Amino acid sequence: MQIIAHRGASGEFPENTLLAIAQAILQGADAIEVDVYAVEGELIVIHDPKLERTTNGNGTIYQHSLAYLRQLDAGEGEPIPTLWQVLELVHGRCWLNIELKGKDTAPPLLAMLARAQQVLGLSLDEVLVSSFNHHLLLQLKQALPELRLGALTASLQLNYAQYVHDLGMYSVHCDLNFIDQQLVHDAHQLGLKVFVYTVDGLDDISDMQQLGVDGIFTNYPARSRVWAFEGG
Repeated sequence: MQIIAHRGASGEFPENTLLAIAQAILQGADAIEVDVYAVEGELIVIHDPKLERTTNGNGTIYQHSLAYLRQLDAGEGEPIPTLWQVLELVHGRCWLNIELKGKDTAPPLLAMLARAQQVLGLSLDEVLVSSFNHHLLLQLKQALPELRLGALTASLQLNYAQYVHDLGMYSVHCDLNFIDQQLVHDAHQLGLKVFVYTVDGLDDISDMQQLGVDGIFTNYPARSRVWAFEGG
């Protein structure tokens, strides 16, 4: 079972910052998950469109210039990073789950991945792109069929994983509160990976292992790795 650092090691460091990501890598995370919006064509890494919870800014990201957003404090003096900075940091160290949160994120992501392949030597196997917006995922699938894609869901659908399979996805990303053995079995039968969010407790980690999921998103990658592989 893979340990995916949810917004970096966000239980201990400011979420979605280069500091949290670097610490998660040091803690042995198998992957990093970050959230992405597009502002002025640049992909920035932040979870909320509103700035108040995670920065010293006010209003929404769409009310401000990219220059203003980049000078904000996202915690412990860390700026809001660009996705390019994250790719540079993570490349060659673990794989990266890019969750598209905002509109108009697919075209700049495609351009950035092409650039990363040329400049960084990035392999598309190092990246998994996910979203609750399945229209964005289809747009990416049509433009770059070899890109690994994951459909996020916060419900237990009637047809279990068939819908995600029919979209041509690589994985289904499930809410911890809406996951059961039938869904995991169904997804695996269809060749899909199952990743579950957000899993921080010892009992929940044990339950996910029993279900046979492929990975968990966790705010505490070091602790979760110990609990997952050493039984607490």
